[in-house]
Amino acid sequence: MRIVATILAAGRATRLGLDKTMFPLGGRPVWQWSYETYRSHPSVDSVFVVCSETNRASVSSSAPQVVLGGATRQESVFRALQAAGDADVILLHDAARPFITHSVISRVLEAIERCGAAAAAVPVTDTIKDVRDGRVTTLDRSTLYAMQTPQGAKLDLLRQAHAAATEDATDDLALLERIGVQVELAAGDVGNFKITTMEDLERARQRVGGETRTGLGYDVHPFSDDPSKVLMLGGVAFEGHCALEGHSDADVVLHAATDALLGAAALGDIGQHFPNTDPAWKGAASLTFLRAAGELLEVDGWSLVNLDISVVAETPKVMSRALEMRTAIAQALRIEVDRVSVKATTNERLGFIGRGEGIAALATATIRR
Repeated sequence: MRIVATILAAGRATRLGLDKTMFPLGGRPVWQWSYETYRSHPSVDSVFVVCSETNRASVSSSAPQVVLGGATRQESVFRALQAAGDADVILLHDAARPFITHSVISRVLEAIERCGAAAAAVPVTDTIKDVRDGRVTTLDRSTLYAMQTPQGAKLDLLRQAHAAATEDATDDLALLERIGVQVELAAGDVGNFKITTMEDLERARQRVGGETRTGLGYDVHPFSDDPSKVLMLGGVAFEGHCALEGHSDADVVLHAATDALLGAAALGDIGQHFPNTDPAWKGAASLTFLRAAGELLEVDGWSLVNLDISVVAETPKVMSRALEMRTAIAQALRIEVDRVSVKATTNERLGFIGRGEGIAALATATIRR
């Protein structure tokens, strides 16, 4: 018996607002967790992924067999059935369920062998109310089950069910039931939950354990001879002091901090994202760069643990305004002030900094997901 598994990763994630299957989870995207589990199952002969236009390139880099999905789940499953070729059995799995196990897969396959169609399910443990036209009815939860995936069947049966379908169904077995196929529910696993909300994603990340990284940023700028410029350090204006020379506002502190954030997440550096050859950044406030770096980290699933900055300068006196700088940085990154540290030292009159020719800054960022 030839068994094909399909990972359904073409959904539009309307409830979460983002493609949840592509969120990083323990160093790899959510969809890849179930993909690898099916690939390693001894009874599964091949695995392919049904993807969308937006995630196709990323999925294809890790999965050699991909199929472009449709506008609905049912259409995506129909395309999977076409791609299954001459397989005897097809298993359909939601990519947003990363923690499927070999045991659950085996139980579903055994049930399919007995009756032709089956799915993983778990008994409902909460009391369920049916509310219709203002009337509330308590249902007997002893007869209720919450559906999971995989859902699967002999390929010819599922093809017949789709050919006879006159309306959409969110459950693959529902189409089989409509044509009179008796399906079996195999014991699922409460750990085989579906990532639907950000709370679900956080629960998944806690299960696989966190990842912590550190990034280092360094920048240096010479003093400018333009009297119209204002010295900016950490997003704070130091009026009356000689400014720094640079394409943007030359905030050496924020440039170092931005590079530390980007470096920690391996997202390049400030020059790649905001090149000094681009006129759009001429005179730009460096808080813009810092905010953008923080947003990139959030999209990639990272949170900032802390940011530690050291300013190396003979003048001005930085520590008297360190709290202002910390506050500006914290607000830009939407974190608490106590996660930002600003320190200052001189270069003991050594080198170009000691001669008062410029200012340098170093930053270390610790991030976690």
